[in-house]
Amino acid sequence: MNDWLTIRQGNAPLLVSLPHTGTEIPAEFQDGLVSLWLARRDADWWIDRLYAFTEDLDATIVRTAISRTVIDVNRDPSGVSLYPGQATTELCPTTSFDGEPLYEAGREPAEAEIDRRRALYHAPYHAALEAEIARLRAIHPTIVVYDCHSIRSVIPRLFDGELPQFNIGTNSGAACAHALQSEIERIAAASGLPWVSNGRFKGGFITRSFGDPASGVHAVQMELACRGYMEEPAVPSPDNWPSPYDPERAAPLLFILQTMIAACLAFADPAH
Repeated sequence: MNDWLTIRQGNAPLLVSLPHTGTEIPAEFQDGLVSLWLARRDADWWIDRLYAFTEDLDATIVRTAISRTVIDVNRDPSGVSLYPGQATTELCPTTSFDGEPLYEAGREPAEAEIDRRRALYHAPYHAALEAEIARLRAIHPTIVVYDCHSIRSVIPRLFDGELPQFNIGTNSGAACAHALQSEIERIAAASGLPWVSNGRFKGGFITRSFGDPASGVHAVQMELACRGYMEEPAVPSPDNWPSPYDPERAAPLLFILQTMIAACLAFADPAH
């Protein structure tokens, strides 16, 4: 077991993936960065805490502690963009979500360094997901891979206006059964909060590569707007970001997420 890779093995037909909650940037990868704060700013803050309840449901949970700035394990390892024609960040990001350079000019990771990071972190993370999916499929004919994400509500470079609270990604319906997507949509709609399916975020490499409904593996990416569980300053700075996890603010959102996860379990195992 790698110290940066945490695998909580459960026996329920649910695998929870946490690819962007990590903030560790080992010293060997810090050279050339403009600032460690900027390099960590776009993490999916507190998402591991928000979904901690899934452990009590006997879910399998896979998490990397490594920052997405070192390497983004939810990107295509070939470096091909998942959103052609739209602004995004690379396999080894060189800019923030807002477009600020993460590295001093000329000190971005070279191809050989990207290859090394891919072997160190990206490949093992996906190997862990693949192994856990195979283990769970040996127990259950149907499982759900639920990929957890969050992002600031307003990032003009990436999307117009304020992002909906719930952004459901199923690779335009290819990664999971229509019945599962419809039930998650029903719960989102009943919440009264804004939501969208396969809008700006259709699911990253994890959802697209592991979602295989014909083989009993149904993958869903949930991209949450951070405002549902933490204060979002108008201009994030080292003095105000990340703001603390706010249990009171999070409570209504948490109830909805618990309902969605329950729906995933009921879909995978109706007798659950």
